[in-house]
Amino acid sequence: MKSGIISTLVAVLSASVFAATPAQAGKSDDTLRIVWKESVPNVDPHFNQLRSGIIINSMVMDTLLLKIPSTGEYAPLLAESWEWTDDTTIRFKLREGVKFHNGEPFDADDVVYTLNFLVDPANKILTPNNSSFIKDAVKVDEFTVDVNLKAPFPAALEYLAGPLFIYPNEYHSKVGPEGMGKNLVGTGPYVMKEIEGVSRYFMTRNENYFDSPKLPAAIGNIEIRVVNDESTEMLELISGKADWIWKYNADQVDKLNSQPNIDANLFESMRIGFLNFNIVGDGTDKDNPIANVKVRQAMLHAINKEELVKYLVQGDARAIDTPCFPDQFGCIADKAVKYDYNPERAKELLVEAGYPDGFETQLIGARSAQWVAKVQEDLTKVGIKTDASVMQGAALVDQFGKGQVPIGYWDWGSYSLMDVSAILPAFFGGQSSSDRVGDAEVAELVAKGGTEVDPQKREEIYGEAIKLITERALMAPIHSFVVPYAYTSELEFNATPDEMPRFYWAKWK
Repeated sequence: MKSGIISTLVAVLSASVFAATPAQAGKSDDTLRIVWKESVPNVDPHFNQLRSGIIINSMVMDTLLLKIPSTGEYAPLLAESWEWTDDTTIRFKLREGVKFHNGEPFDADDVVYTLNFLVDPANKILTPNNSSFIKDAVKVDEFTVDVNLKAPFPAALEYLAGPLFIYPNEYHSKVGPEGMGKNLVGTGPYVMKEIEGVSRYFMTRNENYFDSPKLPAAIGNIEIRVVNDESTEMLELISGKADWIWKYNADQVDKLNSQPNIDANLFESMRIGFLNFNIVGDGTDKDNPIANVKVRQAMLHAINKEELVKYLVQGDARAIDTPCFPDQFGCIADKAVKYDYNPERAKELLVEAGYPDGFETQLIGARSAQWVAKVQEDLTKVGIKTDASVMQGAALVDQFGKGQVPIGYWDWGSYSLMDVSAILPAFFGGQSSSDRVGDAEVAELVAKGGTEVDPQKREEIYGEAIKLITERALMAPIHSFVVPYAYTSELEFNATPDEMPRFYWAKWK
């Protein structure tokens, strides 16, 4: 679909939304109603790759530590204290007196079960990179656990405070990921009460929550509903059926702010948008233009990143040249090869690659149809005829991993971890289904950087990896994100750059 058509469609939908009669959204029944567009096939945290799932997990479940976004420091959560006993061992003293929502007591068995479950290849978790640094977990006593690493891994606490949510071992060993996805059980500030497929989640405040840095939740109930499109999402907010939405088109912020009782704004995020290339193909012998480095370099020259950022992403978003968020540790920007917007050079490279008349391919995104259409338009100008579309993120991950998508307009928030070990292994480490690159030299550098203790040497290794990734155009970095938020003015809510809305800290005014 051409960008002009999409713009017209958005304008028509917007007009219908903003013509709606405003109604009071609010706190009368102490229920925060959230509406978003991304469905989560399974809310078991280790069988989910989507941000929406992580947000739900953070409300219902806990990790050993909590990273405080305002300071970057780690606070005790399920662990009371921790210490490095050597370069590859962290000893955790666990909090006593904590119970899971089903009444199961929390102790060392839960931590040992969880971490050992994650590192067992037979369990086929969807997020193996998050725990790949762990060798095993060993029970020392009822409330003490040693977490043994495969090798020195300086970013270990980032992960243990991030996506490594702890299972109730007795419950999870009985019901497995499928049962956990239907009835999510944790120790967190909210208790999951209802899960209706992938369309609705209802949680209530955990009245017996322990003394946690997440604090007792101020809002009594949270309902999350999944809708199909942005116009429905905005209509729900304006009509008072929803109290909070996000990730709508940035150009709607002013219109939403003009509505009574709604606050709308843009916050920069550490998420990046890029083209993920299927270089290894689909396993057949048919011609795969994407496997040609000059074709990929041509694509990077063809995309007008600055224009896309200015007119579509907007706000404080940045055009980027690195395969990582520029502020992450190890994202060495001066090592990245930069591709200026140069359609003529793109055409020359296609000729050199043996495609003087261009070729046809497919581009699928998971966010904005307008962004996808802009990239499609730019590629078409240099002769790359692209069948472009948008689908749900989970479906794109699945199809890309099976080799069915030549080019994915991808985005990645690094699980809110400010370290490149949270992004480079996922796309260049040789193990994730999202890695269709197949570059052994880069994979070796990425693995080496993840285990180097010396920060300076670690940066040097990652810098060399970034140099090769960009020289070989293994990815097409495009932009950082801004996240549009909109919510009832009765809500006190603070956004953070790590793109983790912490609803357990939200409250009514």
